[in-house]
Amino acid sequence: MKSITIVLALIFSQLALVSQTAPVGPKKYWVQFKDRDNTSFSVDSPEEYLSPKAIERRSKQGIALKENDLPVNISYIQQVAATGARVLYASKWFNSVTIELADSSLLPTIQALPFVNATSQVARVKVLSNADLFMQDYMKMYEQALAKVELKATAGSDPIYGDANLQIKMLEGHKLHAMGFKGKGMTIGVLDAGFFRVNDFALFDSLRANNRILGTRDFVQGNDSVYEDNSHGLSVLSTMAANIPGIFVGTAPEASYWLIRTEDAATEFIIEEDNWVRGAEFADSVGVDIINSSLGYTVFDDASTSHTYQQLNGNTTRITIGADLAASKGILVVNSAGNSGADSWKYLGAPADADSVLTIGAVDAEGKYASFSSRGPTADGRVKPNVTAMGQLTLVATNSGNVGRSNGTSFSSPVIAGMVACLWQAHPKANMMQVFKAIEKSGDQADSPDAYRGFGIPNFMRAHGILSQLEMKVVPTDSIVNLYPNPFIEGVSVEFYSQSEQIITVNIYKNNGKLLATEKFLVFPYVNSQLQLENVKKLKPGNYVVSVVSKSGTFNRQIIKY
Repeated sequence: MKSITIVLALIFSQLALVSQTAPVGPKKYWVQFKDRDNTSFSVDSPEEYLSPKAIERRSKQGIALKENDLPVNISYIQQVAATGARVLYASKWFNSVTIELADSSLLPTIQALPFVNATSQVARVKVLSNADLFMQDYMKMYEQALAKVELKATAGSDPIYGDANLQIKMLEGHKLHAMGFKGKGMTIGVLDAGFFRVNDFALFDSLRANNRILGTRDFVQGNDSVYEDNSHGLSVLSTMAANIPGIFVGTAPEASYWLIRTEDAATEFIIEEDNWVRGAEFADSVGVDIINSSLGYTVFDDASTSHTYQQLNGNTTRITIGADLAASKGILVVNSAGNSGADSWKYLGAPADADSVLTIGAVDAEGKYASFSSRGPTADGRVKPNVTAMGQLTLVATNSGNVGRSNGTSFSSPVIAGMVACLWQAHPKANMMQVFKAIEKSGDQADSPDAYRGFGIPNFMRAHGILSQLEMKVVPTDSIVNLYPNPFIEGVSVEFYSQSEQIITVNIYKNNGKLLATEKFLVFPYVNSQLQLENVKKLKPGNYVVSVVSKSGTFNRQIIKY
């Protein structure tokens, strides 16, 4: 510790002697093409641009290959590069490239190319100042000075999960683990700002020993080096992948991971949304099953590109469209809602507004809404967040290699993503949306979702039961499964099985056919929805008919009130 203190003292004393001003460097642009004419790739030969696991994911879920699976026309990329632009990467989903121009006067030349559809500036490049370079050198010294951390169990901690027991047991996830479902065979792509010393810290020893870090990619710097960057991804990853019994075991300790850097923590430009889309495309191509993204975007350093709440409608921002495209490829995208609940913005960010993204809010250890957790609904009125998990005082890895507690939906999101891997491992034949809906339906307020906790805290054993029931019903049909108690004195519950997400009508009739009361309920596919009928409390003793009207028909049951 003494050596660390000395290094830090050197850093701060020397920083006072160097300039803090960084000159403005080249600019970055997004360039979209008009078509994919004359491409050398075909949907009939996906093995040329998708991994076997990516092809298998599509095949298992009945997802056909589309034109947006095809790589961008190489000739177009070459012609853009020939103008003097530095091509950073291409996006097949948006048929575009992101480029860097040292000389902005070249932009009209690019815009004049016959295959270019649109361009927009997405970032300014920060040229490192002497202070930045000095800090980089001394941070390397700081890293070398870090002592090897000795991890110790705390008094009274859980013998398996250590002090992380609350965050998994809140979800009944430990029971799935006990059944042998710990994420084995599932692949999670983690999109984040960096994974500081994940290649070194003891918390990830089993991950490395079993070769379950499948690879790394940095779309900010354009290389494969992610272990010297920001520590946010370190903490995020730990909630899923840490595996030291009695100290810290995450929610998916046997899953495999791709570590993908898309976020530049030093700045906030809209190019990070494009980095995210490219990262998601890459994750798709290597065959990930799940993406965890503890990232969200609202306001940028270039205010002209900042989002408004009205844009968070699921169809406007590029990152949101990209997230839905990832979902369309069979990937379950799990994204943090954001940490703006207590500030003037209040609402979630992009891509958490995407309709096919499982957006995660935060609660405390008692399951109560955490005030910082960003709220819904989306601008078009949809329920968000979808579900919540422990994001207040969550146990995470720290940048010293030890464990500590931290706040944020950044951590409730991966807690859920890890459990998604375990649930999906248990039900490999389920498609992405079936898993998504089962998790929603298992929430502790699934019958009355709100803008703070969404459908509530999911119960993964209940979700397991929902998917098990689905597997037993090859050709499901709408039906009243149960109606109880019957006879009744106070309330009545109707258990209704639905083959689709729909709003059903429940009517109460006298035996002579006179309509007495009507209630409407939202029900979800492939589950038994528990419907509490309130209007029956007012009925006088006698015989009645409960009639449920759904898309498939009308279903009647006789009931008696004492």
